[in-house]
Amino acid sequence: MSTRIRSRCGPAIRIVRLIGHLAALVVAIPCLAEEAPATITLDSAVVEAVEKNLDLIASRVDIDIAQAREITAGLRPNPELEASADHLDWLGYGFSLDNGAGPPEYAVHASFPIEVAGKRKKRMTAAEAGTQVARLEFLDEVRATIFEVQSTFVDALLAGKNLALARTNLDSQEQIVALNKTRVGLGDIAEVELIRSRLAALEYRNEVRLAEARRRTAVTTLQKLMGRGSLSRQLGVAGDLRSQTELPERERVLKLALERRPDLQAQRLDFERAEADWKLELANAKADPSVGAEYRRQQGVNGTGNSLGFTFGIALPAFDRNQGEIARAERERHQAQLRVRAIEIAVAEEVENAYETLRTAHELLMSIEGAMIKEAEDVRSITEYSYKRGEATLLELLDAQRAFNETMRGHNEARAEFARSLYFIESVTGEAVNP
Repeated sequence: MSTRIRSRCGPAIRIVRLIGHLAALVVAIPCLAEEAPATITLDSAVVEAVEKNLDLIASRVDIDIAQAREITAGLRPNPELEASADHLDWLGYGFSLDNGAGPPEYAVHASFPIEVAGKRKKRMTAAEAGTQVARLEFLDEVRATIFEVQSTFVDALLAGKNLALARTNLDSQEQIVALNKTRVGLGDIAEVELIRSRLAALEYRNEVRLAEARRRTAVTTLQKLMGRGSLSRQLGVAGDLRSQTELPERERVLKLALERRPDLQAQRLDFERAEADWKLELANAKADPSVGAEYRRQQGVNGTGNSLGFTFGIALPAFDRNQGEIARAERERHQAQLRVRAIEIAVAEEVENAYETLRTAHELLMSIEGAMIKEAEDVRSITEYSYKRGEATLLELLDAQRAFNETMRGHNEARAEFARSLYFIESVTGEAVNP
């Protein structure tokens, strides 16, 4: 019975399964579309990194913290309110004119401290300077992150070019393998030459794998810098390695760096903050007076009475005249001044090294593009043509291909180094964040 049921329902079951497969395919189509290779440009990568990089998001909170300190600095001191009750007959002795145990008194006292020497204004000045320092320090982190994204993007482009070169070499070598296979069949060459050509093809195939791995590594690092939580293996980079014919003037680069570098600006402003803090501590050495008013009510046997009183108080700076904090603030001001000079020297040295790197990379690129590429291409083409005609040996062809491969890889490296140097010049001058 069960066999007859399966035989009768077999076509229906197959139809149901087919419908299920089609439904699964329809569901999978959007997923395939989402997983399709996507490309990203350098500008969009920089924008996404500035918005979503977790380190930058955490550093941006320092600005909010500094602004909260501004709120605290602008607050005025709180007044004080005191209430008291005296001569209360809670023990039950009773008050009389003879025992002097009363009458009960109730008092309310309010006092208001008065800040002198412009302390509130000096606090606000120091806090505002601290906020500006926090903004500039954040901007300097943005500068460093932008260059890191640019450098990683260059690595990804370089890996892509080396991958394309490796694939071209592999295709060319596989053509030689196919040609040698035909020649061996015709008896024109020995089988050992076919084996050698296959080994060369295997070497180029390994280069393709290594180039693909380097490209994936660069793209993964780029996505982490962009703040992406989920990494895509299919992401591609769009664009070409940056290049330009004329180099910027060395003096102009140094001038821009001394004017625009956020870390240098932050250190200069930190000196102003330290000076404001020193002035605040000088003001804190002056005692703040307080004035108050008091209302007192007496509850007697024969009647009641109300009275008012006024108070004035001030601390006597006999011992604590804020000497320690004044000395501390003065040393910090001197320290900040020294750091300004130190970072100016460091920026000048960094500019000099960056410019020398740029100049060297430009000269190397020009020398490779001047003659080496054309000569390597000609040698490879001529040797390959001669080999196919039987006029050159396999060793000569492999040497020509190896020379061409090394020259083109050197050219790719030189272009990448020059592009990276251009971005580094913009980074050391602060132009990347202060266009």
